[in-house]
Amino acid sequence: MKLTFYGGAGTVTGSKILLEVNYTKILIDCGLFQGLKDLRLKNWEPLPLDLNELDLVLLTHAHLDHSGYLPILIKNGYRGKIYCTSATRDLTKIILLDSAKIQEEDARRAAKYNYSKHTKPVPLYTVSDVKKTLEHFKIIESNKWLKINDEIELKLLNSGHILGSVFVILKINGEILVFSGDIGRKNPILLPKYEYVDKADYLVIESTYGNRLHKKTSINNKLLECIEQTYAKGGVLMIPTFSVERAQEIIYLLSILKRENKLPNIPIYLDSPMGVNATEVYFSHKNNHKLTSEDIKSMIDTVQLISDVRASKTVVSDNNPKIIMAGSGMITGGRILHYLDKYIEHKKNSILIVGFQAEGTRGKALLSGDSELKFFGKYYKIKAEVFKINAFSGHADQSELIDWLQHFKSPPKLTFINHGEPHQSQALKTKIRTTLNWNCTVAKMNKTYTLV
Repeated sequence: MKLTFYGGAGTVTGSKILLEVNYTKILIDCGLFQGLKDLRLKNWEPLPLDLNELDLVLLTHAHLDHSGYLPILIKNGYRGKIYCTSATRDLTKIILLDSAKIQEEDARRAAKYNYSKHTKPVPLYTVSDVKKTLEHFKIIESNKWLKINDEIELKLLNSGHILGSVFVILKINGEILVFSGDIGRKNPILLPKYEYVDKADYLVIESTYGNRLHKKTSINNKLLECIEQTYAKGGVLMIPTFSVERAQEIIYLLSILKRENKLPNIPIYLDSPMGVNATEVYFSHKNNHKLTSEDIKSMIDTVQLISDVRASKTVVSDNNPKIIMAGSGMITGGRILHYLDKYIEHKKNSILIVGFQAEGTRGKALLSGDSELKFFGKYYKIKAEVFKINAFSGHADQSELIDWLQHFKSPPKLTFINHGEPHQSQALKTKIRTTLNWNCTVAKMNKTYTLV
């Protein structure tokens, strides 16, 4: 058996892990690189893999850094199945279609305003490519063993990260391999907590927050504080929002504040076609989250959902106080840019960051205290106040990662630490060695590891 990390090693984007078992080749996740330009350029590089020899793709969850390369895989010749849960399939469809539309729009805008070095800018993939990709999805149930072939069995367990997210467990000739994907919080806002795994011979674990402990703060109080401070100035509160999970969490918390009569009387919008569609998917998968029918009704009554472009333009042009949630969460594109275009250079307005911001993203630039932000081919002065709520994270912190690991009955032969910036992965490696005395290593990009 061999493992090769084609992404998500030394970084938190582009997750791709190739597992080779004799002549069987399985790709665990197939993500897009985001953030720094050097990483984004990797999306244009062909995988050093003969796609005719790839037998199967396993998807841990729908996020773009785990699913976004799939249309390229199909476009370049992969003809096999993509296994995942039902909720992951439904969310991945929304995410990939949105990604393709944004890339098409960016290419058109770059051509129109001539700010690309390419004579004819082209998208990585198109909506048509995504539709072809969706034909390859195969839904499998969680908590049940599935025989892949004579050597390999597969089981998925809830990881508590986003709707439909799972740990991948493979039983291969008596050896057990576990791939964590992204691990959620011990007490998620909307989801059941992650399930524990009791055995692994080889383990691959994420380390997004391998060096950090999330602050124990009241998210509701902090959210209300940001709203009240902005409202007192007569401004607009802009929340760059991850359309899957984060948008639904914020809507839920706002609905609680509204039920408690704590919110000022201002309109609240989710201006994101993907966010609107993801919210509808959320409501349709009632067995995968903790929301009651009353919760769902309250959420629907709290926020105005906007998909139509004309309605979006109307909301952008309205200068009255309001709360806006719009994609994308790291401000790499999407409708949030149109709000920033109008409101970022005015002190009365605010921007609330509610999730992890990868290196090289505009969201990271805001948190770093940059004085300017570039988009639409020009620079904008950052005069709006910038808030941050860390407690929204959908990733386990160091203590929660250790909690999950402590439930293994015996140490794996080897634990691979991936999906983290170098200092985060190294910190988790040190913590695992000192706390659990396990044999572990930090995975390196494009390196092949022989297991047995």
